[in-house]
Amino acid sequence: MKRFLSAVILISVLHYHTSWSQEAQGVTQDFKASSVNQPGKEFPQVNSQGRVRASIAAPNANKVQLDLGGVKYDMIKNAAGVWTGESAPQDEGFHYYQLNIDGASVPDPGTLYFYGAGRSGSGIEIPASDQDFYALKDVPHGLVSENIYFSKLTNSFRRCFVYTPAGYNENTKNRYPVLYLQHGSFEDETGWSVQGKANLILDNLIASNQAVPMIVVMDNGYAYKKEEGNTANMPAQPVSVFEEVVMTEVIPMIDSKFRTISDRGHRAIAGLSMGANQTMRIAMNNLDKFAYYGGFSGTSNYPSADEIDPAVFLGGKFNDAKAVNKQLKVLWLGLGTKEPNPFPGSIGAFRKMLDKQGIRYVFYESQDTAHEWLTWRRSLYQYAGLLFK
Repeated sequence: MKRFLSAVILISVLHYHTSWSQEAQGVTQDFKASSVNQPGKEFPQVNSQGRVRASIAAPNANKVQLDLGGVKYDMIKNAAGVWTGESAPQDEGFHYYQLNIDGASVPDPGTLYFYGAGRSGSGIEIPASDQDFYALKDVPHGLVSENIYFSKLTNSFRRCFVYTPAGYNENTKNRYPVLYLQHGSFEDETGWSVQGKANLILDNLIASNQAVPMIVVMDNGYAYKKEEGNTANMPAQPVSVFEEVVMTEVIPMIDSKFRTISDRGHRAIAGLSMGANQTMRIAMNNLDKFAYYGGFSGTSNYPSADEIDPAVFLGGKFNDAKAVNKQLKVLWLGLGTKEPNPFPGSIGAFRKMLDKQGIRYVFYESQDTAHEWLTWRRSLYQYAGLLFK
C-alpha cells in the first residue's frame, strides 16, 4: 500500500512539473536559491530573467499567492500540498516581499528576515550587474557595533550602529572623520548595515583607496518627545525630536566614545527618502557642525511646485548662495531613473532652485532602479568617495 501511495504521489509530482513547464513557456529554467535564504533552504529562487520562484508547504490552504512589488501572483498546489509560483521579472537589487495564505500575509520561512515596510519580513536579492561594489571580498573588514544609550529627550533607551574601519582597533593613535547615515520611512537603524550593505561598500572603497577611512553612525530616525502626565492627553501627532537627539545626544556620545575628528570639516551627514529630509534639516540648521550633505531619493519636504522660493524654503537656508557654497564642501543628490512620483518632481524642483541660485551640487542618477536599496547602495558608493578629501 505504501509503495502504491508513493507511486501515486510521484506521478502527481511529475505531472505537476510537466504542467508547470508547459505554463512557463518563455521562462528561463535556470533558477537558483536566493543569496539571502536561510541556511539550507532551496526556496525562494531567482532566475537570470529576474523572476522570483517561491514555494511553501500548506496542504490545508485554499489559496496561496506570492506578494512582490505590489503584485500578487497565484501559486499552484501539487498533490503533496506544496504550493509553487513565480513572479514577473523584477528590477535588480533588494526587494521586500511576503506570502499571502488564505488572505493572511506572512513571511516566507525560506528567507532571512529584514526590518522594512514597518515589519520584519522576507527579502529577495535580484543579482545586479554591478554588485561587485557591495560584494563580500577578501579585503580588510571593519566592525559594526551596537551602541545602546539612554536618551533624555525621548526618556527611553535607544541604539545606533557604528561602523569603524579596518585597523581602527589596531591603530589606536589614529582619529577618523564621521558620516551620519540615516534610513528611510518604516525602516530602522539596522537597514543600512543589513539591506544597505554599508559596511561592505565602505570596506571595498577604503581597500581600493577610493574613500578615506571613516566612522559611520546609523541611528533610528524615529525619536519622539516623551510627554508627561496622563496618556489620554497625548497629542494625536507625536512630536519628533530626532534633530535634537542627533545634535545633543548622539554626536557628543560618538565624539566621546570613539576616536573622531570632531570639527565640521570632518563631519558628514546623509539619508535616504525620509532620512534625506531629516538630514537636510539637520545639516542646514547646523552648518557650523557639518560640511557635507547627501540626499538619496529625497531632499526636504515642501509643497509640490514647479518653483521653490529660496527665501521661504527651509527658513531661507538656501537664500544666500555664496554662504552655502562656502560652507558645504559637497552637496550631493541621487535619484533612481525609475523612481515614482513625487520624488522626480520634488527633487527636480529643488535642483531648479539650486541652479537659479547658483549653488553648486552633484547629481547622480541610478540607472533602471526605483525607490529601493540598489538606488541607495549606489548612492552611498558615489557619495562616500567624495568625502573628507
